[in-house]
Amino acid sequence: MHQRTTTPRSRVARSRIPLAVSASALALALVGCGTAVASDKPQARTNTGPIVLENCGRDLTVPSTPKAVVGLHPSQTELLLRLGVADRMVGQAQTTSLALPDDVAKLATDIPVIGEASPPSREDLLAVSPDFVYSPTTYEFTAEKGFASIDQLASAGATAYVATGGCFDRRMTGTVDDLFVDLQNLGRIFQAEDEAARLTDRAKQDLAEVQRTIDGERKPKAAQVFVDGTSLSAIGAGVEHDIMRLAGAENLYDPKDPAFADFFAAQITPEALAAKRPEALVFAVTDDAHERATREYLRKTFPDMPAVKNDRLISIPFSDTFPGTLGNIDAVQRIAAGLYPEKSGSQ
Repeated sequence: MHQRTTTPRSRVARSRIPLAVSASALALALVGCGTAVASDKPQARTNTGPIVLENCGRDLTVPSTPKAVVGLHPSQTELLLRLGVADRMVGQAQTTSLALPDDVAKLATDIPVIGEASPPSREDLLAVSPDFVYSPTTYEFTAEKGFASIDQLASAGATAYVATGGCFDRRMTGTVDDLFVDLQNLGRIFQAEDEAARLTDRAKQDLAEVQRTIDGERKPKAAQVFVDGTSLSAIGAGVEHDIMRLAGAENLYDPKDPAFADFFAAQITPEALAAKRPEALVFAVTDDAHERATREYLRKTFPDMPAVKNDRLISIPFSDTFPGTLGNIDAVQRIAAGLYPEKSGSQ
């Protein structure tokens, strides 16, 4: 099974986004709506002409290979580091939301932190004079929040790139494959096609291995939920739904349900979830304490549910559901191992 090298639980995010439970989370998400490193310090090639591509419904022109790059979330910073861009990164942000995997963390040691728990302010971002800014969602470019907008960055000579799955019009229909669009685009932008192809091939191999392992098996009935205190939400659309599909779940919530017509999550009652009698429950967690609290809530609230009785409570780091991250692949593998424990030893 594919695993990036990390310390235990280091990939669990202490996220700024409680997933679609509070009003602030709803507003935020609507706006937003192991691979090895090739060497200790891989180098991206330089001196290319303009690259023209489409990103979030807009034509994007990158005039030359960027030389002053910012990753606005560790998931994006990780991809940049794996593509060999460490020597040209002038900023990283939201660093307390997720620990970088150990095998690339050392490459980020000297990259200035311009935002810890949140995206950088407009002033802090522009102060490092970036020419390329890579973000997981459009939220990080919300001027009303005090962040630099895409237009403001363009006026300062910087190209803003949003992870494909984090584009506003993709949040409800995003798929794990969106990551491969980003890798192809970034490979072109940084003249790192070989590195991008290697990451893509490895991820596709990992997904194919999951499919080979579970092929022909009966799909367990499963639901993905998010628990915030005693508030319970079901997840039924977006990349989260696609992750469940690829992991081999018979998802009890899906985009065809009217409850998910406008948003990928919907608050539900415990009675409604209990009536579906899921054989497995998948839930995203922001840290160890959140995982413990969620497990306690599920066991106390649903003692007769098959998922609880058979201890099929599968946690995934909240950060692995972020658009455009290698964590999406990790989430597929982790959920599949939980859904098919008798098969997981062969992955």
